[in-house]
Amino acid sequence: MPTSNNYFHLHLVSDSTGETLITVARAVAAQYANVTPVEHVYPLVRSQKQLDRVLDEIEEAPGIVLFTLLEKDLVSRLEDKCKNINVPSLSIIGPVMQLFEAYLGAATTGRVGAQHVLNAEYFKRIDALNYTMIHDDGQHVEGLEDADVVLVGVSRTSKTPTSIYLANRGIRTANVPLVPGIPVPAQLETLIRPLVVSLHATPERLIQVRQNRLLSMGADSSSDTYTDRQAVAEEVAFARKLSAKHDWPLLDVTRRSIEETAAAIMKLYSDRQRNRPSE
Repeated sequence: MPTSNNYFHLHLVSDSTGETLITVARAVAAQYANVTPVEHVYPLVRSQKQLDRVLDEIEEAPGIVLFTLLEKDLVSRLEDKCKNINVPSLSIIGPVMQLFEAYLGAATTGRVGAQHVLNAEYFKRIDALNYTMIHDDGQHVEGLEDADVVLVGVSRTSKTPTSIYLANRGIRTANVPLVPGIPVPAQLETLIRPLVVSLHATPERLIQVRQNRLLSMGADSSSDTYTDRQAVAEEVAFARKLSAKHDWPLLDVTRRSIEETAAAIMKLYSDRQRNRPSE
């Protein structure tokens, strides 16, 4: 049972980085708005000595135990301990591995962290991240044609974090701000290879985000066109008009998280790649 009415301990035990566990656990925990997990993350647990420390902490703060361990001795010891102290435990990858084994008719290799190998896909992501950092916020527009995706939008439409998220998926992403009174780079309007996506939001949402931004910087927004309702509405209208002119897909980010925005862009990119004629 939770140790309080509004929080519970969540132990995440992994023999690798723990990224898989954290992602799954947070996705499930997000469905419970009235309770908050207190996360205890234990990465790189690969020996009995390391597991001993983990078991001591689980006993001190009982809660749900999720794990991704491949070493059978470690799994047995962890499960036995959880049974003895009456806390629930579950292998996140165990059932999936059993399904794969049954379908493929082959045993697993048992390689810890096998998804983190230095293969071509890994170096593709590193290249995409390097490209994206160099081409952030309208920098080096002469290299836009080398992008996979180019994001455009007015200030505070989450162009940079979305670009970085896409880059981490191996998609070379540049972003160009649309600023009132500043001409759009000629290179942007003549792109052929990249998918250009226009991010937009309602004026009300932009004003709210911009005011919070200025507040965090200690700046006064009372007389700033940056947060003026009419000025912001004109920015949004300009961005929409430009997008329509070039037939750039519009994506409303008003109520979207970065992950949801990136997922929508990846679908647009995938569809475009699928429908593109072979060169």
